[in-house]
Amino acid sequence: MPPAPADLRADPLRTIALGGLVIGLLDGLFAITFYPALGATFEGIWRVVASGLIGARAQQGGSEIVALGLLLHFVAATGIATAFYLLVRLLPTLLRQAVPVGLLYGLLAWVGMNLLVVPLSQVPPRQKPRRGSIVLCELAGHALLVGLPVALIARWSARRRADGGWPADAAR
Repeated sequence: MPPAPADLRADPLRTIALGGLVIGLLDGLFAITFYPALGATFEGIWRVVASGLIGARAQQGGSEIVALGLLLHFVAATGIATAFYLLVRLLPTLLRQAVPVGLLYGLLAWVGMNLLVVPLSQVPPRQKPRRGSIVLCELAGHALLVGLPVALIARWSARRRADGGWPADAAR
């Protein structure tokens, strides 16, 4: 049975926090395994993320810049989870088809990050365009590791609320 909108309203913070944490971890693991194969370093990956806020200065700092990049990555992941939560609050029937909706949402999240967020940020412009194969890998990563998990978490959370709450709530 699909969750009703009231089911999702019951626990937004847990749903969003769990979604942000999970997709932040999965997307972060993708980044630190995929981009080093293209020549990036662990520190360099998170410096690029930090450059979205502080621009080219991100290349000059130390471990604090890497930590800032990691923090900003999880802030963005939580924003993506929040947007999905709000979307299914408006259209709760989307949770009936969580897998295709999640895959599509992951693609849209990639488009939003690359065509809106990054160009409006302080990230220095690319010197050359990305190869099509890299873009395809990034799209697949976002579909499978961002959109799909956040949709499944939202559906699971809505069902938990419909069935009587989160496990920790039963002990109270």
